[in-house]
Amino acid sequence: MELSNLQPAVGSNKKKRRIGRGPGSGKGGTSTRGHKGAKSRSGYKKKIGFEGGQMPLQRRVPKFGFKNINRVEYKAINIKVIDELATNKGLDKVTLADLMQAGMIRKNQLVKVLGVGTMSKKVDVEAHAFSKKAEEIITAAGGSIEKV
Repeated sequence: MELSNLQPAVGSNKKKRRIGRGPGSGKGGTSTRGHKGAKSRSGYKKKIGFEGGQMPLQRRVPKFGFKNINRVEYKAINIKVIDELATNKGLDKVTLADLMQAGMIRKNQLVKVLGVGTMSKKVDVEAHAFSKKAEEIITAAGGSIEKV
């Protein structure tokens, strides 16, 4: 193979129409843009969401309510889940690290313990927040709560 033998791969070179290069090209004059209007002008850009003059979707759909930017999202974990974890692993204190290791929460998630279920043994529980019922159940079983 030499430089004089090189050829492009079969099918890679397609004949392209040279637009706007005179009447001989068959695409001269208006250069396939038609006559007049915004789309025929240079520098035309369609606005995002433009639907040809029809009322855009984001303006047709009703808007209501609001998102509170100060909202704090907690991962809810019930007492019965904590009790199960403590009995299965033989824990006296359930920490955030234990919950993370069990796959119940992610690294930076806030945890709130809710009062669904019962405690079968004394367990100290560590979390970011507790419901009143959860606090009562844990203390009634002899355990303690620790807010992080």
